[in-house]
Amino acid sequence: MNGEQIIQALAAVRHQRPLVHNITNMVVTNFTANGLLALGASPVMAHAKEEAGDMAKIAGALVLNIGTLDEQKVEAMILAGKAANAAGVPVVFDPVGAGATPYRTKTALRIMEEVRMTVLRGNGAEVAHMLGKAWDLKGVDAEEGDGNAVELAKEAANKWATTAVITGAADVIASGQEALLVYNGHPMLTKVTGAGCLLSAVIGAFCAVDDQAARAAASAAAVYGVAAEQAMAVRGEEGPGSFQIEFLNQLAKVDKQAIQAYASIKRDGGEEDESQ
Repeated sequence: MNGEQIIQALAAVRHQRPLVHNITNMVVTNFTANGLLALGASPVMAHAKEEAGDMAKIAGALVLNIGTLDEQKVEAMILAGKAANAAGVPVVFDPVGAGATPYRTKTALRIMEEVRMTVLRGNGAEVAHMLGKAWDLKGVDAEEGDGNAVELAKEAANKWATTAVITGAADVIASGQEALLVYNGHPMLTKVTGAGCLLSAVIGAFCAVDDQAARAAASAAAVYGVAAEQAMAVRGEEGPGSFQIEFLNQLAKVDKQAIQAYASIKRDGGEEDESQ
């Protein structure tokens, strides 16, 4: 992929305004909806099992997030996921806190078994625990850990026949044995609740307009990271509250010039993406 493809994907999101169906957690619902609107997508939050499948079938993408779990929501996720699979709608799964409790890990694995995922997006700890590997975890927040995120992403991608995205200092996007690393973003994102959850939803928006999942996820991560860097430059020194508001502003403002100037993507092995 190259920088022009990122620019084209962002333009497609803003032109098509894809409907992104989120079954997400109560902590991040508002931030996720506002972030998608700022970017140019159309969010809908529908978690009742009576309508989840019908909504998923008409969406551009479905995003499943297990941050606040209950059995009815899990049932709705599986119903929606199967409906999306049948309709050819891309599905993004965010296994928030997998590894924190046995129930949470078991639920994440159950959803992965019953629904075919286009993208699995988590931090290193969450994905590692789903693969049965040790990684530092504190509640639903991950420490950096000592594992190899690239190899972890590749293993997850191969195990579940999906595109695996592991976020961290560099975001790793793996599909099979190939991987891209996106070096955009800022540590201040870790001070805003739901920053990772919103990224999963943004990946959904890009998957809705690009059927190449790895390319869509890398484009989403780069746009998201550039917006964070711009927000930090404008108001970040005021603290996380001001940063959060400005981040929404920058999701709306990020443009061709910013992407050309700041997007940083490398292939696994260190080769700079040819557009950068």
